Amino acid sequence: MSTVRTVDLTLGSRASAYIALTKPDVSLLVLMTTAAGYYMGVRGPVNWLHMIHVVFGTLLIAGGTAALNHYLERDSDRAMRRTASRPLPRGVLQPPQALAFGIALSVGGAIDLFFTAGALASGLGLATCLSYLLGYTPLKKRTVWATFVGAFPGAIPPMIGWVAATGSLDRGAWLLFGILFLWQFPHFHAISWMYREDYARAGIMMLPVVDREGTRTFRQIIFYAGALLGISLLPAVLGLAGIIYFFGALVICTGLLQVCLWAASNKTNVRAKWLMHATVLHIPLLLGLMMYDKIPR
Repeated sequence: MSTVRTVDLTLGSRASAYIALTKPDVSLLVLMTTAAGYYMGVRGPVNWLHMIHVVFGTLLIAGGTAALNHYLERDSDRAMRRTASRPLPRGVLQPPQALAFGIALSVGGAIDLFFTAGALASGLGLATCLSYLLGYTPLKKRTVWATFVGAFPGAIPPMIGWVAATGSLDRGAWLLFGILFLWQFPHFHAISWMYREDYARAGIMMLPVVDREGTRTFRQIIFYAGALLGISLLPAVLGLAGIIYFFGALVICTGLLQVCLWAASNKTNVRAKWLMHATVLHIPLLLGLMMYDKIPR
């Protein structure tokens, strides 16, 4: 009986390690934004089965991209306290396993999107994967502009949902892209400020690593939060959402901007952590309200 328990624990720990490779917290964001893009784009009743297929295919690509990122950054992860417990640094999984797993998920997701949502949606999914791995990942050790580059693949999932529902990249898709693109800067700058010493140890050039006083970092946080406030009102202005959304978005985004200003006034890790939590709360509230007050087309 003890042997069986050991095998079960080993299988369970390996299964947990493979799940960890997909970065479930990031995958949850992808699920939410892809579904929001699909829902906002669809005309008439929602084909829930089709939407689930689209979200699933996008999740596969996101999970595969995350696993391949684990593979590429395994040495950096080993040098950072916040990532040293990931599966590859701990030796729970070996690099070839992560590589094969990541490729399988990414290819499987692209194929699923191709047959359920079309070539454009599948192409956007592959573009997300490749730009993240070939653009953002290597640039992290070379320039503080890596965050800007990485915001592009991070903002594509709602476009995939929109394209799957409509078959085209019209202004609604680009509007959702813009909202998610701008949102990432307060979110990731808050995280990188909290872990700036960790990033410095690993040689990763996040802005707070070179901006020791935080002046540029928090200036960017405030600037992008202000821009996010402006663009978040456009769905109501352009007829995608109604008046409830307009005033709700005004309150939600103003609240986030206030938290940004509060964090900038005393640049502690504690305030940066509160800001990070505020951004995590902000995006589902904003997208959820947009979906609730969608104007039928």
